Amino acid sequence: MNFVRDVIQAQRADAPALVELARDGTRRAWSFGEVEAASAGLAGHLRRQGLEKGDVVLVWLGNRAEWVLTMLACFRLGVVPASCPEQLRAKDLRARMDAIAPVLIVADERNRDELARARPEAAVLWIPDDDLWRSAQPPPPEPLEPSDPCLLTFTSGTSGRPKPVLHLQGYLSGQALQAEHWMGVQPGDVVWCTAASGWSKSARNAFVAPWLRGGTAVIHDGRFDPEERLSIVEREGVTVLCMAPTEYRIIAKRMRVPRLEGLRSCISAGEALDPGVVATWRDATATEVRDGFGQTETGQLTGFAPGEAVRPGSMGRPLPGIELRLEEGELVVDPRTVPTFFQGYLGEEPAPRDRPWRTGDRADRDADGYLWFRGRADDIIISAGYRIGPFEVESALASHEAVEESAAVAAADEERGSVVRALVVLREGYEPSTALRLALQEHVKAETAPYKYPRQLEFVRSLPKTPSGKVKRAALRA
Repeated sequence: MNFVRDVIQAQRADAPALVELARDGTRRAWSFGEVEAASAGLAGHLRRQGLEKGDVVLVWLGNRAEWVLTMLACFRLGVVPASCPEQLRAKDLRARMDAIAPVLIVADERNRDELARARPEAAVLWIPDDDLWRSAQPPPPEPLEPSDPCLLTFTSGTSGRPKPVLHLQGYLSGQALQAEHWMGVQPGDVVWCTAASGWSKSARNAFVAPWLRGGTAVIHDGRFDPEERLSIVEREGVTVLCMAPTEYRIIAKRMRVPRLEGLRSCISAGEALDPGVVATWRDATATEVRDGFGQTETGQLTGFAPGEAVRPGSMGRPLPGIELRLEEGELVVDPRTVPTFFQGYLGEEPAPRDRPWRTGDRADRDADGYLWFRGRADDIIISAGYRIGPFEVESALASHEAVEESAAVAAADEERGSVVRALVVLREGYEPSTALRLALQEHVKAETAPYKYPRQLEFVRSLPKTPSGKVKRAALRA
């Protein structure tokens, strides 16, 4: 098997593969033939550098065509790319280099100073460099086995130090399950996964899943801007949109969402999406946001199928064939039923496949089998014997007109063991005050069970987040 041979070379050479929207506002459309030729040229360069199957390459590029081409060049050779988010700083990069010991680094010129501060030991190929894409003798795709290493992705670091997750070659072809039964990609679709390069969701949804189903991928090398985001969706005729819950939430709160005529499929994952945002998006676009759940280690596990009626606040049901159950409220999956299950953390023993994988995430299941996220096992707030999921509090706060976003964590309390502590970012036009604090606390009491209201509520300018947009609850608890 080889993704380049089996997927890229199997497409019509003139079929649209990639739409690149650069940071300077320029646009370039790539055909599969152009993508294959350019990535093959880089593969030839890597081979001349002495890279062999199984070698690790750290890839530190933004959402630009060169990132996609570099990943494909690695897949062609059986080299293992470890793509890292461009937002990382020197300390983060140093930690990742120590964890994976890359033999080569492919990095963007615009980040040269930051990489220098990380003191890399490996050689660096700087992008852009047009000579890298030309080779008189591009190597043929390497014959690979499903058990050969494929790529490394890092856990998000939401609750601890990021760990390198090793996936095998079967991870790429295994994305066909979620591409069909959750994303709903059809031949000819224009698919935009807005996740930054270097994160698990981008590794599987930016171009791998769309191309497995005959779609065209869109990548945008720019910061999140709500108006620009919707403009691109309309202008490029995006039919399948994959965004983080935070992005849907901010767009729904800050602006009037247009109809978006061509949009057919909207999906979201990473953290639970509050029902109010789902309703706002549906009312504006006539398209439901179909939430889902997955992990860096497992790939996508649940979701709402295309055309299935959404239950706002739920993350759907297990994808076909995946055996997922609840044990004492924790999601537990049978690895043997997951085509995208990881090999293990790099440098550690392989993850066992003969016993259940405990996700560390808590959920409820209704009578129809739909799952409802309740938070990480270590995020659950136990107050006076009550078990409170932070999402329940955050969802209630999000329904107040003054709240831009919020996070709920446990705070020590002498009488109750713990109480709910909420940190709230206000929308433009609202100012912190004692009256507003009391109003928000009463609002939560009215929206959900009174025992869940935040006894401590603080106004902050922003929440600490990982580069992928997830709230760092560990940092808030500390």
